[in-house]
Amino acid sequence: MIMPPLKAPARILIVDDVPANIRLLERLLTNEGYHVQGVSSGADALKAIASTPPDLVLLDVMMPHMNGFEVTEQLKSAVTTSHIPVILVTAADDKDVHVKGLAAGAEDFLTKPIKTPELLLRVRNLLRLKDNHDTLEQHRDLLERRVNERTEALHHSYRDSIYLLTQAAELRDNETGLHIKRISHYCQALAASLGLDKDFQEQIFFASAMHDIGKIGIPDAILLKQGPLTAEEWQVMRTHTTLGAEILTGSTSSYIVMGKDIALSHHERWDGSGYPHGLAGEDIPLAARIMSVCDVYDALRSQRPYKKPSDHIKALKVLLVGDERTQPNHFDPNILAAFGKMSSKFAQIYDAEQHAPVSPQAMTKNA
Repeated sequence: MIMPPLKAPARILIVDDVPANIRLLERLLTNEGYHVQGVSSGADALKAIASTPPDLVLLDVMMPHMNGFEVTEQLKSAVTTSHIPVILVTAADDKDVHVKGLAAGAEDFLTKPIKTPELLLRVRNLLRLKDNHDTLEQHRDLLERRVNERTEALHHSYRDSIYLLTQAAELRDNETGLHIKRISHYCQALAASLGLDKDFQEQIFFASAMHDIGKIGIPDAILLKQGPLTAEEWQVMRTHTTLGAEILTGSTSSYIVMGKDIALSHHERWDGSGYPHGLAGEDIPLAARIMSVCDVYDALRSQRPYKKPSDHIKALKVLLVGDERTQPNHFDPNILAAFGKMSSKFAQIYDAEQHAPVSPQAMTKNA
């Protein structure tokens, strides 16, 4: 049978400017098996507590330079020491002293001359409360670690699922796979430039990879057509937005929920001229508005069966100035302005990721 480890004796700090009082309390408490330390000033008490936090403080009220009330207030105002119980020791059995001590945060009082049974009972009771507090903290920390571990494991599972979905898209069209890798980095960089938090940046890195997942449902004759699409074919191609949203419906993962928003709305336009629902302005989800800029940039840079690739300068001009198909009012003006300021980062990503393989390890490493 494995025995639990023996618990160390409780540590008690005695603070009193009279050495004889310290010696008396040290003797009484040491005889009970406690580990006792004595200091003679409030400043020394704070140093001792910072060095080795005790389980209990016996603190004289009337001391020069820094009295017991002031020491108590400092202890109770700091997160790291606020849980340490304090017994104020006073020569005056005065109601006002008790009220002031309670206001400072003290847990209990002893009145001089100290009676040994009362001292030991009050010490024992407060140490029991401290022990309960420490046990609860340990359980809380353990629970938090386990929740974090399970959350991270769940995130890895979602990332693996995202990778499998994007692999399915890549099997249909290799350019889609390369496009996916670049898009993830564009979106993360643009989100960072907009000052969005790290969680959003990580989510959009993975979620943006699913923006064209609906193309799985587009017939090869349209998806891989060598030439411009007819009006009827464009209507079919546009359904990749709603198909993608249907594929991603039903998950509670923040990655998948954002991925659904992006898949459905990344072809919506700020001025309301996009599809599938003609949303305008801030009715378009933020992640989809970011994706819209990134998607158009990469489409301009990429070769298609019906067009040659544009260089960075030409792609930048199309987004910021416009051409016969694309106008600046198609995009969120704040996002477009942020893109204009950091567009050189997009050029770097395109050059670095143009031939990089997509893998769950690579995605996680770069997130």
